[in-house]
Amino acid sequence: MAKLIYPVNLSLDGYMEDERGELDWSISDDETYAFWTGFQRTIGTYLYGRKMYESMVYWETADAGAAQPETTREFAQIWRAAEKIVYSRTLPAAASAKTKVEREFDPDAIRRLKASSDADMTIGGPELAASAMSAGLLDECHLRLNPIVLGGGKRALPDSLRMRLELLGERRFRSGVVHLHYRVIV
Repeated sequence: MAKLIYPVNLSLDGYMEDERGELDWSISDDETYAFWTGFQRTIGTYLYGRKMYESMVYWETADAGAAQPETTREFAQIWRAAEKIVYSRTLPAAASAKTKVEREFDPDAIRRLKASSDADMTIGGPELAASAMSAGLLDECHLRLNPIVLGGGKRALPDSLRMRLELLGERRFRSGVVHLHYRVIV
């Protein structure tokens, strides 16, 4: 049975985007990028909201040539190999292979997918992740805390939900980024 994991970059005050919708404040140096790419090796399916998918579909056509760092080439290969499900009422069609578009988030369909999958799944986009959390589908969170306070933007975690978590691991990077790995306690 697969786990459903919410991996997210966030500021110390809990935002995954700044007030302009930008992510340029997030630290992605060689050390953190290699770590994050390593995490992706176990993922078989990505569940995305429309906006998150539109930012990630870059990897479908990203130059994976020899001029790119090994971790970049590896991430592109991992992303292309995985299945992708995009939840959107407005996206006309997928712009990547191995991708289907669903118009509605169906918790029972996710439960069936988790039960039938051998590889773990991630969920990307705070609104979609909040739906999974509310439905009791989330198994783990991987939080990449960046050493910055944004003061506003898009919250990474919903305001109106209470979940108990057990810390499974932590790692501090030279850049000041801290990775926290939690299991959801049911």
